Amino acid sequence: MRRHVTVAVPVPGIDRLTYRVPGGLAPVRGARVLVPVGGRTMTGCVLDVVDEPPAGVPAGTVKDIRELLDDEPFLPREVVDLALWVADYYMCGAGEALAAAAPPFAWTASRRHVVLTDTGRERAAREPHAGGDLARDLLRALASSRGLPPATLVARVGRHRPRSDEERRASAGQRQAPAPSREGDERASATLREVERALKRLEREGLVRIEDVLPAPATTFKTRAVAVATVAGLDPCADAGLTPRQREALAALRGVPTGLPARTLAARGVSADVLKRLERHGLVRLARERVERDPFEETAAETADHAPPFPDALTDEQEVALARLSALAGARRFHVTLLHGVTGSGKTEVYRRLAALVRDQGRSVLILVPEIALTPRVAALFRRTFGDRVAIQHSGLSDGERHDQWHRIRRGEVDVVVGTRSAVFAPLHQPGLVIVDEEHDTSYKQEETPRYHGRDVAIVRARDVHALVVLGSATPALETYQNALSGRYECLTLTRRVLDRPLADVRVVNMREEYAERGPDVVLSGALEQALADRLAARDQAIVLLNRRGYASAVFCRQCGATLDCPNCSVSLTLHRAAHRARCHYCDHATPVPAACTACGGPWLEYVGFGTERVEAEIAARFPEARVTRVDRDTIRRRGEITRVLNRFAAREIDVLVGTQMIAKGHDFPAVTLVGVISADIGLGLADFRAAERTFQLLTQVAGRAGRGDRPGMAIIQTLFPDHYSIRHARTQEYRAFFEEEAGFRRAMWYPPSVALVSAIVRAPAMLDALAGAGELARALRPQARTFRVLGPAPAPLGKLRGDHRAQIFLKGTARRAMREALAAALASRPDLARRTTVDVDPLSVL
Repeated sequence: MRRHVTVAVPVPGIDRLTYRVPGGLAPVRGARVLVPVGGRTMTGCVLDVVDEPPAGVPAGTVKDIRELLDDEPFLPREVVDLALWVADYYMCGAGEALAAAAPPFAWTASRRHVVLTDTGRERAAREPHAGGDLARDLLRALASSRGLPPATLVARVGRHRPRSDEERRASAGQRQAPAPSREGDERASATLREVERALKRLEREGLVRIEDVLPAPATTFKTRAVAVATVAGLDPCADAGLTPRQREALAALRGVPTGLPARTLAARGVSADVLKRLERHGLVRLARERVERDPFEETAAETADHAPPFPDALTDEQEVALARLSALAGARRFHVTLLHGVTGSGKTEVYRRLAALVRDQGRSVLILVPEIALTPRVAALFRRTFGDRVAIQHSGLSDGERHDQWHRIRRGEVDVVVGTRSAVFAPLHQPGLVIVDEEHDTSYKQEETPRYHGRDVAIVRARDVHALVVLGSATPALETYQNALSGRYECLTLTRRVLDRPLADVRVVNMREEYAERGPDVVLSGALEQALADRLAARDQAIVLLNRRGYASAVFCRQCGATLDCPNCSVSLTLHRAAHRARCHYCDHATPVPAACTACGGPWLEYVGFGTERVEAEIAARFPEARVTRVDRDTIRRRGEITRVLNRFAAREIDVLVGTQMIAKGHDFPAVTLVGVISADIGLGLADFRAAERTFQLLTQVAGRAGRGDRPGMAIIQTLFPDHYSIRHARTQEYRAFFEEEAGFRRAMWYPPSVALVSAIVRAPAMLDALAGAGELARALRPQARTFRVLGPAPAPLGKLRGDHRAQIFLKGTARRAMREALAAALASRPDLARRTTVDVDPLSVL
């Protein structure tokens, strides 16, 4: 009897599939296979091997797997189990979750190729060369190739062909020309639809054939050419009859038994032709060797140069915390501990020493950090401790680097992994410690499928392998602190900074008074200006935070009041003055800033609000002698740029660092004695129940960057709402007081952590259609809502996003599984609605 396998493929909306196993193959759980899916062939991951297909699967519909790619599990069993838990809990496909757990180049899929038939080739030869007819253009494009994918055909014929009536209608009546990138996308989309229709007609007429082509397998490891002297080449007598260059090459190779890279020899004047001639004489063997792509290579040395020395001794509180955590790690049982320490209390040193202890026990360590900007410095710290047994995993690496680091981990060559949320799936051997630094940070939540939370998945992973979890933060998430208060997590506290340095003196500036005195365009308050002047005179450093990039937050017409809005999202465009473009920070639509209003033609355009670009300009104008640098997504697009800037700041080559929230957490710069916060209340206006929590956390974290050296620190917070409780408690840096007040509001409004929350957003071309779909979903859920509530439907706060209108419903309750199962059943019975619905379990944003 032929065996069967269940397979997960990384395709949205496709559940587990069943295939027969051809004779001679022995797939195992976690191995990759090539399987047919519809008209394509793609990589899948084996989940189970069974004798019979599952009940309800007709035997006649089961196809054979086409190829077994791995004799052993590619993904370890515990990683497969973790990905399946993610798929179940966060309501996504098993293949989508497994794709998040796999390294680059792990999956492949066949591609459609369009090939001319003999009849089509004859037709193409007879057609005149004049353009204009799409079918004729396609035949002519195919005639000069052995076959092309449809997307390539779009590029070949689209740029030479006049726009269709459909495209003209789509763009008719637009007063404001869309950005070139967006217009290009819309044009390409319309052309692709036309090309697909034309190809179907040509296929019916027998002029083209559409084939399913699987890319040829290629090595995913980087290799380099190496020359090695053979036994004959090592004999000095072999020099007879050789050219001087050949003798020089052999002399170099005789001194290195393992050989030399061909590139090294080329630098010495030994060409590839010389090596090939020596190979023909049997004196040299040419081979290729694997080269690890090292993400530490560019910045590790520079980062290490500016790293502070390890402390000789711990504080009393650190000693107590380390002793307790060491005992928990030694027990080799699952346990979750919150390390609640004020900023600058030395949590990272506790992590480092605890990691060394766990490593000495023969187990590995996983360390998660929220931002890519933090990864190089944390990784460099652990690299100094554990050498090259450290790997990093985050999306800022190239695909090749991520691939090589993943395989190093998989081979057991790594004891410590440092990374962002995706590193939670790293194939570590025997993890004994999982650390989630700055566990409160929203960056741990993925905002696209699978919408998992890295902290919560890390806890599940540790549970499955009986490891210790340490959640570190000065401002824990309310859910985490509630678990600590209830006894579900243990809580260890660090109430004092290292060397008993005082916390920064926090001062709040009421900007309403500043506006009344100096006008509405004030960016820097008088207090912040004076403090910057004092710090610059003392040769100290400063950090200035504004959690909004760009130069101005909106452009509006003073004559008619119209704003420059995004055509795809319900937001106004942000002005970026350096690029002279207005950009949407949601869909990336951009357009040149017009000279006149696009609605009325009036020349009186005003800029409203401001971002980091404006703040940088203001400080540079006010203090021309200061070295000012900005850190936000606009300035660190280049690979490694954030690390270079932070290293320059650590080396005191920069006086004032202006940036968004990425500079607010985790960094330790002893010369920073001033932190300024512009528009501290910027997040309080959002229609989000977590707005106050995020504001308190951000202000507390950024204030903690000041005063970490010998000189005391100061933080100046500019706000229109100095009496708001999140700002009031951030001023005193009293977390418990903020928690009590915020938790009271959450209980009254029935929001987490009092209850669990599931969001479902239905998308449609029109808002009425989106509301109708969300209403249908709500009606299907309400009869089952005995242990939870269904709220909505209502338009989402961000009513239009990337061209789709959005309506929203919420499920609130304490029975998480009941909510998920009810929503899954409702969507399963409505496949069309399911394809237009985004489900977010435990959402961090309700926009």
